[in-house]
Amino acid sequence: QVQFVGSGGGLVQPGGSLRLSCAASGFTFSLHAMSWYRQAPGKERELVAVITSTSGSRNYADSVKGRFTISRDNAENTVYLQMNSLKPEDTGVYYCNAVAGGGRWSHLYPWGQGTQVTVSS
Repeated sequence: QVQFVGSGGGLVQPGGSLRLSCAASGFTFSLHAMSWYRQAPGKERELVAVITSTSGSRNYADSVKGRFTISRDNAENTVYLQMNSLKPEDTGVYYCNAVAGGGRWSHLYPWGQGTQVTVSS
């Protein structure tokens, strides 16, 4: 059974930082590209960042480039998202998932519960 367990979210002021973690299980983590998505209130889920299986390539949505960094630890089956210079529009529930597609990325497994990030003063 595939599981994604996220942590590290919370309430932060604009300009602040958070580091999200997502522990994955139930599939061969080291062979999959991994991603972070987010869903803001009233909006569709959007892809934020992708990292390939060996961390050789990382891609970001334009809205987070230069502020967010995705990384992974294949020994721990965990993917991370370091978020700096946070803005109110970064507010939402953040999810991780394995992806495939080599550019036109699609998630592979059912979503976990996600972790809430709220950026507000």
